[in-house]
Amino acid sequence: MTPGPRNLITDIAGLRVGNAQDDALKSGVTVLTADAPFIASVHVMGGAPGTRETDLLAPDKSVAAIDALVLAGGSAFGLDACSGVADGLREKGRGFRVGPALVPIVPGAILFDLLNGGDKSWQENPYRALGRAALDAADSDFALGTAGAGTGALTAMHKGGLGSASFVLEDGTTVGALVAANPMGSVTTPGNRHFWAAPFEMGDEFGGLGPDPGAGLGRQVESRRMETMMEMMAERANTTIAIVATDATLTKAQCQRLAMAAHDGIARAILPSHSPFDGDLVFAVSTGARDPADPDRSLGEIGHAAALCLARAIARAVYLARPAPGDILPCWSRENDRRSG
Repeated sequence: MTPGPRNLITDIAGLRVGNAQDDALKSGVTVLTADAPFIASVHVMGGAPGTRETDLLAPDKSVAAIDALVLAGGSAFGLDACSGVADGLREKGRGFRVGPALVPIVPGAILFDLLNGGDKSWQENPYRALGRAALDAADSDFALGTAGAGTGALTAMHKGGLGSASFVLEDGTTVGALVAANPMGSVTTPGNRHFWAAPFEMGDEFGGLGPDPGAGLGRQVESRRMETMMEMMAERANTTIAIVATDATLTKAQCQRLAMAAHDGIARAILPSHSPFDGDLVFAVSTGARDPADPDRSLGEIGHAAALCLARAIARAVYLARPAPGDILPCWSRENDRRSG
């Protein structure tokens, strides 16, 4: 496996990602769409998810393909981003045809960023407009770190963010991940320098510092975020929401299995993960551009690659986050730049 040319989920041909954010709000939206409708499913392992239209993605449900996926901040308010994306897709003539009616299918998931230091005193829900803007911005290149749905994200010890990574397998199949990392847990080991995902890093994509040389790690859980949030009675303010994708042809049931396998990437990159207070969720997407020679064997390899991509994407989200006025937690880069200086 080697990273794709962009090291982004859009290394999968036909996929596009758009971001929109409001820096004063400290929140935003990320949209994944494609040149044509695509197969998707989902698996939830967190105890506090916030979603829209995810029931349609179960293998036994009748909708065969969807038009876009939305990751958004804003907690329940952020689900309205899906409406803005649906508006834009309908104008473009995209959607599920029911007689003369055209209905874009746009599942989404949200994270909680309402207490991150941003101005949340809006009079009209801003997320519908942010969703539309993110759709309009969709392209093969897009920003990571403090961008889109990751704009106001936080981890236990640092700012979170938006991350992505990819792999091209030996048979040419491409796999990628996109994540908005806002977990209760930490993405770094004690001392806040090394990433839990370091064993899976490719090159220096998140600093190249390697694994923590310490032993007995993970027994104690420290969280600057929880200390701050507990003061505001917001201990349930967490979530890592992600999309993994491949150009291999998969059924809805296989996409669901891919989403399950990809959750390993969250567990490798965040400690603790999948808590009762996180809404950890992974969508899985197939564009169907390639027919694997051995579908059963290929699914196992694709699931493994997706988990590795997701772990790397989570670390990249934190590594690439940048400081902004009003932040309540430091950026990994700012904290470690001081140490190295």
